[in-house]
Amino acid sequence: MKSSFILNECVRVLAPGFFFSSFLFLYLKIFFIGNQPVFFSEVSQIMFFFFSLCISGVLLYILESPKRRKAFLKNQPSHYIKMLSQTSSAINPLTDEEATKLYFYILNTLIPERFHEKIIFFGSVYFVIIQLRRIALWFGAIAAFTLLIQHLFYGIYFPPVQKTLFMLLTWWIYYLTVRYNKAERKIQEIYDDQIIWLQMNSNTISRLLYQFKQIKGSSHEQA
Repeated sequence: MKSSFILNECVRVLAPGFFFSSFLFLYLKIFFIGNQPVFFSEVSQIMFFFFSLCISGVLLYILESPKRRKAFLKNQPSHYIKMLSQTSSAINPLTDEEATKLYFYILNTLIPERFHEKIIFFGSVYFVIIQLRRIALWFGAIAAFTLLIQHLFYGIYFPPVQKTLFMLLTWWIYYLTVRYNKAERKIQEIYDDQIIWLQMNSNTISRLLYQFKQIKGSSHEQA
């Protein structure tokens, strides 16, 4: 397994976890602790920060919610392979699962290495930016809700500057990640590059489709 792949997977875990923990600490400090004395030592605070970083990063990584977005699912190379199988009279059409398996086989064995680096890098960029967008949205909504509760129950009509700035900062980050949507554009560019490669090697792909269905057919007969 290449070091670049391991590094990018670590980034997918640690970067969203860092964003979440940073927003969480700022939110707790600004909205609840303020200038009150903190009864936890600095070492305990650092340990809690890294604990929340790891836990939130791993949970966000496991959930893989960016993969369920329309921008990620649209125009995938596996969809092209499935469509190609539907136009061939020599084989039965592939299912989504079969098309995905065949795509990864092609990616790992035939598609040039330079594609891999681009896919891994911009795939990680996409995941990190989408997670940052969602974390900013969550804390922006939580901050606005907290200010509303404080206004209704405590009669705070003019919220402190720090609380207002925190809420505005989260919404500003959310706006930037939506307005300058480079991550989603790069994902589509990667898909387009791979589909062009598949089209340029259509004879090889057709042969693999036939072989894949033969292998699947023989495995079903043995079962």
